[in-house]
Amino acid sequence: MPATVFRNGTLFDGHRYAGPGELLVRDGLVAAVATGGEHLEATQGAQEVDLAGGLLAPGFVDAHVHAVQGGLERTRCDLSGLATREEYLAEVRRYADAHPERPWILGGGWAMAAFPGGTPLAADLDAVVPDRPLLLPNRDHHGAWVNTRALELAGITRHTPDPPHGHLERDADGHPTGTLHEGAMELVSRLLPAVTEAELDAGLAAGQAYLHACGITGWQDAIIGAYAGMDDPGPTYRRAAERGTLTGHVVGALWWDRGRGAEQLPDLVARRQDYTLGRFRATSVKIMQDGVAENGTAALGAPYLDRCGHATGNTGHSFLPPAALAEAVAALSQARFQVHVHAIGDRGVRETLDAFEAAGPDMRDLRHHVAHLQLVHPDDLARFATLGVAANIQALWACLDEQMVDLTLPFLGPERATWQYPFGGLHRAGARLVAGSDWPVSTPDPLAALHVAVNRRAHDEPGRAGAEPFLPEQALDLTTAMAAATSGSAWVNHRDDAGVLRPGAVGDLVVLDRDPFTGRADEIGATGVASTWVEGRPVHQA
Repeated sequence: MPATVFRNGTLFDGHRYAGPGELLVRDGLVAAVATGGEHLEATQGAQEVDLAGGLLAPGFVDAHVHAVQGGLERTRCDLSGLATREEYLAEVRRYADAHPERPWILGGGWAMAAFPGGTPLAADLDAVVPDRPLLLPNRDHHGAWVNTRALELAGITRHTPDPPHGHLERDADGHPTGTLHEGAMELVSRLLPAVTEAELDAGLAAGQAYLHACGITGWQDAIIGAYAGMDDPGPTYRRAAERGTLTGHVVGALWWDRGRGAEQLPDLVARRQDYTLGRFRATSVKIMQDGVAENGTAALGAPYLDRCGHATGNTGHSFLPPAALAEAVAALSQARFQVHVHAIGDRGVRETLDAFEAAGPDMRDLRHHVAHLQLVHPDDLARFATLGVAANIQALWACLDEQMVDLTLPFLGPERATWQYPFGGLHRAGARLVAGSDWPVSTPDPLAALHVAVNRRAHDEPGRAGAEPFLPEQALDLTTAMAAATSGSAWVNHRDDAGVLRPGAVGDLVVLDRDPFTGRADEIGATGVASTWVEGRPVHQA
């Protein structure tokens, strides 16, 4: 493989903006970096990449993503690029007509804000596909839309009780209306036909290609295990690693079965050994501590409000009782697993931090992290730095979109609403920030997320509140946000040789088509990816 020289642009080194510079990659590693007006010596036989005034940076690393699931959905009835009830139904009809051989219509990606109360109806799906069952998870994958045929096959009636950690949307007479929340999805998903190895392999290939097109060179897959009708993607990653088709560097977070306790630890240890091969390492464990705010399942310290501003009896779900969570974190830390926790609500975040604190300081080198962090009590901001726990942020969500305006703010109240996505507060309190997308919950495009992190509003969607930024005091500067998405996320994946531009680092790189540091802050989201490189080889070129 010939050496490659990158010239005629600017550099971000993973920690700071270096301005104009040049970089040489040889044998898959960064061999030399020149900044401050210096130039690299000519290298015989090296190919040159003209940055054309763009920015060269370490490849982005997505610290919380579901690449196989996202790729599989791109090969099915994909609703993620649409926005309205009418668009969704038209696409479902088109897909069903194009695939008469498929016994189930699967896919997903609809937005809750497209429906009153965030709850679509089976009757709408019945009008376009009455004879085959449909199961369509929404974008956050904490709920699903089904038709009457799916309800019938699952035996779901007005007499079906809500399962643990989930509930059915019902009409005034108790009849299920077609939206399943959390654990209720399993009432239908258990009936799904088995996904073939070929389908899963195609899903990983599609997901990987999409992530590379977004400038992403590595990621942490946040669920390696069977969940909500999705097959365990671990064997899929292992096959790709064996065949040499896995081009991204991936850490897999093995799924913690909340119906079991520490007795599952030997199985996790065995799977870690079996799945770890080549560019794939199953060295993390994912615990889901609560749900999401939009459907009232995120764990809050005080009750949700109703639409009139009165307290309800609902404080959400802690999927693991605090004592069980602490036991799990301690056992996993003892077994030298990194622990990756989903926590959305302020109670869920506090319970998680309490569990990490109880595990003791010896676990710091495991680089535990908490993802999402929608609501964090102000008293808990400083605990991330004190405990050495990373804050895994999904910056794209920190804006006044329809979901925030219609399905979140009214049910939190004015004080708690100001606790949301406190990235600036976490940074000022010394927390280590890492960044992920949670794709296919939302786009994996790091530039879209960086735009919101800096501006606290979306680039391409003004939102229900127009151009108003959401809690602008919680914004990050571009340097901090870029560092979280490069060196920060590489660090949480235990890749100290990635996420930086320095001699000896791995040649995982992204070339952006413009320099967002020299342009206007409100144009960061317009930045595109010109090319993506893994170990000095191009894996995407625009």
